[in-house]
Amino acid sequence: MKKIVVTVIGADRVGIVAGVTKELAKENINILDISQTILDGIFDMVLICDMENAKGSLKQVQDDMGELGRELGVDVRVQLADIFYAMHWI
Repeated sequence: MKKIVVTVIGADRVGIVAGVTKELAKENINILDISQTILDGIFDMVLICDMENAKGSLKQVQDDMGELGRELGVDVRVQLADIFYAMHWI
């Protein structure tokens, strides 16, 4: 399994979850876990996904999701789960 972490942060508005999950489905990326919070108008979502059968490379997915974030007005980042966990290990 090739796990990735997708983070989404920005001002809350309609369509963020739909836009992100639709793009992941289009890339054949399976969502394993999803968490989202809205605090004082700030939207925050973290998805753990499996991109083992993804249509594109990690770089392509990162670029596509970054562009989607710009369209949605939020910051979308994609990282390999192993790197994400290593960066946040204390």
